[in-house]
Formats: sequence, C-alpha cells, structure tokens
Amino acid sequence: MIIDLPSTTTSQLNKKLVEIREQGGQVALGRVLTLVIVADDDDRLEEAIEAANEASREHPSRVIVVAKGARTAAPRIDGQIRVGGDAGASEVIVLRLYGPLASQGQSAVVPLLLPDAPIVTWWPGTGPKAPAKDPLGELAQRRITDSAAEKAPIRALTTRAKSYVEGDTDLAWTRLTSWRAQLVSALDLPPHEKVTGATVTGEADSPSTELLAGWLAEYLKVPVKRVKSTGAAGIISVTLDRRSGPVELHRPDGRVGTLTQPGQPTRRIALQRRDNKDCLIEELRRLDPDEVYEASLNGLSKISSGTAAKAAPAKKAAPAKKTPAKTAKSAS
Repeated sequence: MIIDLPSTTTSQLNKKLVEIREQGGQVALGRVLTLVIVADDDDRLEEAIEAANEASREHPSRVIVVAKGARTAAPRIDGQIRVGGDAGASEVIVLRLYGPLASQGQSAVVPLLLPDAPIVTWWPGTGPKAPAKDPLGELAQRRITDSAAEKAPIRALTTRAKSYVEGDTDLAWTRLTSWRAQLVSALDLPPHEKVTGATVTGEADSPSTELLAGWLAEYLKVPVKRVKSTGAAGIISVTLDRRSGPVELHRPDGRVGTLTQPGQPTRRIALQRRDNKDCLIEELRRLDPDEVYEASLNGLSKISSGTAAKAAPAKKAAPAKKTPAKTAKSAS
C-alpha cells in the first residue's frame, strides 16, 4: 500500500502512521533499526529503496528516505508512506524536500525516528566528504557511503580516509568480502610460506581494488603494487609472491575467478560482482566499528603504483589431481 501526502508536514506524517497502525495492524515494535537513505530525487532513487526493502527482510526497519528535489522550487515536503508488500518487512517513509528544505533533512527526519532504535545513514550516490560531520550522519551510529558511485571514486575514497570516524564504512569495502575470504583460505593451505610481496590489478578508478591493496599492505606487512588495467571492470587479479611460487586469484570477467598455487589443483571460484542489496544486508548485520576497514584505509598510503596493464584472458583450468585436496572455505 502506498499513501501520498503532498505538501505535508512531519506531524501529519506521524499522525497518518498511527492511523495506519490502528486500522491495519502495521506495527513498529519489531523494527530493529532506523535506516535513513539520503539521495537526490532522480531515477536511481527507487533502486536504493528496493535494496532497502530486500535488506529489511533480514533486518526489519523503518526506512526514511530523504529525497532532495529542486533547490529552486518553493519550500515544501511531499510525503509518501509505503507499507505491506510495497515495503518489504519495513515501513518506508519518503520525504521529497524542495527549495531551502532540501538542505534541512535532519529537522525533517528527527520527528520520524523510532525511539531507542539504532540509526544507520546510507548515501547510495554522492555522499559527504566527512560523513560523521554531516547533519544526517551525526544522528547515526553507522554511516554507509559508496565511493564507486561518485564521479571521482578514488578521490572520494582518499578524502573519506582522512576524515574517518568509528562507524564509517563504504560499500566498496563490503564488495571485497568474497575476495578476502578466498585469499585467506588459500594461505591456509600448504605450502605454508611467508608472502614476500603482492600485486593487485584492477580498473583504474576502482575503489575496491585500492582497498584490497591497502588491506594486504596493512596485514601482510609486505610491498604491494597496485596495477591499473584498461581491459575490464573492478578487481581483475591478485598475486601473492612466495618462495615456491605465487598464489594467483584471477577474475577477468567479473563472474568467475581462477585460483592457482603451487602444490594445489587449480580451482574455479564464484566471484560474482556483488550488488547493493547484498552489500547493504551485510553491513546492517553489525553496528559496531569495523576495525579491519579502518586498518585497510591506513594501508592505502603504503601501496605503490605498478605498470598499467591490459586485462588478460581467463586462464584455462588445469585438470584436478586424483588425490582429493582440501577445499578453500566458502566466502561469506
């Protein structure tokens, strides 16, 4: 059910929510958090709302959407309430703010917050340089940005690294979960040798590639090269140098990776590029500071630039050995 309230106020929206709750049995008692989505009122807004609806099936929440409209229009709030099948397991309140009100999102959101529930603020598109200092970021225990959605992704990532505050995170980091799990699993297999260096290859403006290189530099304490590729999107490959030979995880097509290392059969691994829905679900599972993400931001200053490369074709998987080998752990 979708209810439109043009030229409304927050008090009228709250009154309507109470009315819906009394008439239809929609309750907010089972909501575990308030998710505030901050975005421009454009064609991509519905994609963000849909991702929040899907995430609400695991994390029931009140979703408040701050949609910034034309700054030159007369000041007004066009409200919309979505419940039932149009809101997943949540209740969605869309606030379209026009004129001077477009920059007053905090005052419009505060009266609609659930009492005693944690707050998460998500910028699915262009976000603030310092999320913790943004008025809507100040309300939240957790602040989610997406450097990959910015016009200059790498610049946005490095800027936020300088202004990092506990509770900040980035979907560019969340997209690395499968890569990190596979690399850790590979190093758990023999031969158990020290890594002496690493190379991370990916798209020139891929913030996930930068963060993966920073993570390796911070935790392996070895030289890490960041190579920019012109032939594919996102992360393409990671090579970890060891005395007996390298560990290589290569994904040229954005879907399937090939893992090779000495003494082990070549394995093909599902490494599908993750969408916003999956990343948002993962981020909402924790509201405490992400210390590993913070360490990876610190590692950005430790990586060096390598020679630009073209994406190589996918490697043909070698036939598996007859002796069964220990398999890598599945990625989360």
